[in-house]
Amino acid sequence: MPNYCCQQDHSAFANPDDVFSARHCANNKLPMGRLSGLFWAIVPPIIATVLCLSTTTHTTSAQQPQTDAKPTPAKTSQSLAGNQISLNGRTLPGAWLQRPGTAGQVKTHISDGVLKQLIGVDLLSSNNPARQPIDWFSSTKRPVLAAQLLEGYRYLDITNFAQAAGWQMQANGNILMIAIPKAQIKNILQSQPPSDKTVATLQSDRIVVDLDRPTPWQVSQGLPIKRPQTPTLDPDTPTPKPTAPPNRKWTVTLDGIADPLLIQRYTPLPPPPPSLPDLLKQLPPALPDPEALIQQVEVVKNQTIIHLSVPFGLSPRISTVANPNRLVIDIRPDAMLPRDITWATGLRWRQQFVNLGAERFPVVWLEVNPRQVGITLKPIWTNSDTLTGTAPLIQTAQRYLAAAAINGGYFNRNNKLPLGAIRRDNQWLSGPILNRGAIAWNNSGQFYLGRLTLEETLIAPNNLKLPILFLNSGYVQSGIARYTPAWGATYTPLTDNETILVIQKNQIIQQLPGGKASEAAVPIPPDGYILTLRGNAANTASQLPIGTTVSLSSATTPADFNRYPYIMGAGPLLLQNNQIVLDAKSEKFSNAFIAEKAIRSGICTTTTGTLMIAAVHNRAGGSGPSLAEHAQLMKLLGCVNALNLDGGSSTSLYLGGQLLDRSPNTAARVHNGIGIFLQQKR
Repeated sequence: MPNYCCQQDHSAFANPDDVFSARHCANNKLPMGRLSGLFWAIVPPIIATVLCLSTTTHTTSAQQPQTDAKPTPAKTSQSLAGNQISLNGRTLPGAWLQRPGTAGQVKTHISDGVLKQLIGVDLLSSNNPARQPIDWFSSTKRPVLAAQLLEGYRYLDITNFAQAAGWQMQANGNILMIAIPKAQIKNILQSQPPSDKTVATLQSDRIVVDLDRPTPWQVSQGLPIKRPQTPTLDPDTPTPKPTAPPNRKWTVTLDGIADPLLIQRYTPLPPPPPSLPDLLKQLPPALPDPEALIQQVEVVKNQTIIHLSVPFGLSPRISTVANPNRLVIDIRPDAMLPRDITWATGLRWRQQFVNLGAERFPVVWLEVNPRQVGITLKPIWTNSDTLTGTAPLIQTAQRYLAAAAINGGYFNRNNKLPLGAIRRDNQWLSGPILNRGAIAWNNSGQFYLGRLTLEETLIAPNNLKLPILFLNSGYVQSGIARYTPAWGATYTPLTDNETILVIQKNQIIQQLPGGKASEAAVPIPPDGYILTLRGNAANTASQLPIGTTVSLSSATTPADFNRYPYIMGAGPLLLQNNQIVLDAKSEKFSNAFIAEKAIRSGICTTTTGTLMIAAVHNRAGGSGPSLAEHAQLMKLLGCVNALNLDGGSSTSLYLGGQLLDRSPNTAARVHNGIGIFLQQKR
């Protein structure tokens, strides 16, 4: 998020909604100041690692509460806000605000993404955006928290919930300090799957963690686990490669201390002692079986971390129960639970498994009413000053203050440049390539999907007309390409021996040799552009001497795209008029890309005019959908026009500070996306 000028003391706001200004001071390092003696008495610092809400893991000081005393409500007439939360001493990103309540009570609100990902609170289905039922070590009666929208976040009032749970909370500058009483982990039990393998695919291993009290927990997906390879006896025979995909690391982290016997039970064996024969002494240290579900249990500064090895096609489903307090970890092929949450008026979060023949695909999507007053969609990208760069979508969305977002079009991961159409406010930021699929829209809730080509022509005296093949694009081919100030302040040649023409106020003012790629940068006039002539196109430079007056003509094919101020290109096009029109070869996608089964992102419109942005992950027990399966799934969701977006590790579906579809640490950096913005009434 951007830095704003911040005072070091608590800021007061005449309008309660103006607390937004204080929340953006996270990057300014404010002094901690003095907290109440009671709060600091229960918070000695330690070091721990937890799951954070961005793709960067934060390791900071942690704290160990020493008392179960109920918090004493602070009295304030001010509204406070920030975007950092210190949970038992670990400072993490998280939007929060405090407002005066009745009888001098302070009302504390934190974003629902923080509550879910940092505390482990489950958000339950709800059709009321102002009321959010939750589950966190709940009995039969589930708490319902008041909710409100503010600057791209949905804040939940946790005041009574936190008091009932015995939490201590106090604001300190930009940081909300939360101290939760320390839990004891009394036992960790693993049940074995049924011997019948057909049954095991429906209900696999279960781990039950017994606790003496409710405690925050986080879950994080890690990297594949390498299997040790056993060499063959014949040195001329290569070691066989494993036929099945490797297991994947997962960690479940709880705020609490496990009994030493539990640590010993799940601790890898030490290496052989020196007294054994020399042959045994040469053996490597014994490691846990890579196929064993629980690899290790360790305590790291008042947190217990359970390391898991989860087979391909399975993932943890985690739930909590009360009386007795337990964390239940089920390893399942269908771990995702269905949800239907009206997050805001006109914005609905849904997730469920969608059946396609015998296959079941987990789909997470947002339904948007683009005609709802206050809802707008716009392309977003990493850096407003240049088209170069990538970042996690969660960071880009927060920087733009988008309430929701999905990753957008393709880009070159090496030079971090766009490979497809991006148009915003009637300005081309990057032109389309290869007649690929694109979606266009306006602020009236109208959309158009099709395969898009931009035809630009340079017109010079004597009726000279030269085609411009690419606009602000990282896609490099022989021919003429144009780069405008939207590209950045300068252009650095992407290939060797380009000829560069500098045009200012419709006149060629310079002809320059480009030299070697990536070396000399050429300034782009703010009231002009540059042309780069590659390959045989360099021969046309003699027809365009310095001083030549030039003009441009520009049109899209189909012409319908010309009517829309916003465009995002990706591809391939999946659906048009309720018909599957997938033709990846015509959009110049490779055979490998076409055949791949991978995680997918998509955007579509329905018969009612609703817009949907969706993420489809690996099918139950297997890989993600093929392009053909993706088209069918989008149709099953009710789409009539649909476009495939960049996928794989780029797939990211963002809502109010959280990724809905995956662990943030598994999401790749992306160049651009589509943001959904909510304008709240003041």
